[in-house]
Amino acid sequence: MIQLRPSPQQRDVRRSRQKGARPGLLLASVAAAALISPTAALAQDADLAARVARLEALVLDQQKRIEAQDALLAERAAGVAPPAGLSESGVDPRWRVQTDPSGQAIFGDRDMAALRAGQATGQAAGQMAANEQPQTAPAPAGAPPVEPPLLQARREQLAAIPEGIAVLSRPGKLSIDLSAEYTRSSANRLVFRGIEIVPGVQIGVIEANEADRDTGVTTVAAKYGVTSRMEVELRAPYVWRNDTITTVQQRDEAVTRTIDLSGDGIGDVEGAVRYQINGGERGRPIFIAGLRVKSDTGEGPFDIPRDEFGIATRLATGSGFWGVEPSVSFLFPSDPAVIFGSLSYFAHLPRDIDKTEGEVRVGRVDPGDAIGMAIGFGFSLNPKFSFSLGYKHNYIRPTESELNDIVEKSDSLQVGALQFGMSYLLSDRFSLNGNFEFGVTEDAPDMRFVLRVPIIF
Repeated sequence: MIQLRPSPQQRDVRRSRQKGARPGLLLASVAAAALISPTAALAQDADLAARVARLEALVLDQQKRIEAQDALLAERAAGVAPPAGLSESGVDPRWRVQTDPSGQAIFGDRDMAALRAGQATGQAAGQMAANEQPQTAPAPAGAPPVEPPLLQARREQLAAIPEGIAVLSRPGKLSIDLSAEYTRSSANRLVFRGIEIVPGVQIGVIEANEADRDTGVTTVAAKYGVTSRMEVELRAPYVWRNDTITTVQQRDEAVTRTIDLSGDGIGDVEGAVRYQINGGERGRPIFIAGLRVKSDTGEGPFDIPRDEFGIATRLATGSGFWGVEPSVSFLFPSDPAVIFGSLSYFAHLPRDIDKTEGEVRVGRVDPGDAIGMAIGFGFSLNPKFSFSLGYKHNYIRPTESELNDIVEKSDSLQVGALQFGMSYLLSDRFSLNGNFEFGVTEDAPDMRFVLRVPIIF
């Protein structure tokens, strides 16, 4: 086999060609890099611009939220009239007191409107950060709206308020209020009839009286919301009473006598109507006027049987007199609490008894009227549990009785008690409320406990 080898001249030409190819390849690589670098730089600049735009949107969103909060604070400080567009009842829905399923009033619509406005400005930023935030499944069609925790806290604050403070029901809603009440009172009195010769030496009769009174009341009350500003109520109580009176007389020797009396039956049926005066514009308190009428369906003290000495054989379950009580109450939200209060005047209607008890002829009797007031606050600890603290006081004027054609007056009474209430929301229709009262004056009962279960239909 014959192989052809290149000559020395041909090898020199081939080497020169290979050496010239390397600079050309280098120049081609540099040219390609020069063309690719601007494209990569443009891509990096575009990504940086997108990130800057996103940060600017977040900053703008935070600025809008701060402006909305500043506007709300300025509105609370200066007071702003409600805007146009009132509801059918003549009250802007943002300013109107509403009620929860248990019939309790709620506040916060005005604040929540501003809060929702501030949240609306952050929807764009929320969408941008959707991948970083946990997602919530949308509520199914027809499901009740989920209310913010602030609104639920308002409801719970008012759920613990004592029942004497007026809270309106929703229009067209009927609620049944079942309650059980227990009252315990005692009185000790020492009377000396005689003379004291020297300190510590007495000649006469020493009489000591001790009275223990237990009273239980079960009540069925029905409330109905006539309009967004008016509700009516009807209450029917059943009363059980037991009194134990012990008398000790010291003469030549001690003489002890114990009297045990009891009584039960229907009490005095009551009816009431309440009307919301204003809508709480400009951050003012909500005022609610009420009128309560008490009947004499219970067995009164002059209706019970007595022995030949005029001593009652059983206890009365009612007052025996009609009564009318106008009142006004207020509810004022002051974050994080709700302040409440009331002022009332209970007027008994006089009655001509025209009856002889033992040797005493009883004519016209005018029970003393009562002036009452209450003040306190409610506070919510969580969406289900809340409590309230308050004080109530009643001044009862003297009772005028015509006995054997002589008008006699009793002493006036000062009845004051500290109040403590608790409420727990069981469901949308049921709640459990407990209220305690502890007497702080001599004429007040020692303690009173009321357990209530409102049911919404």
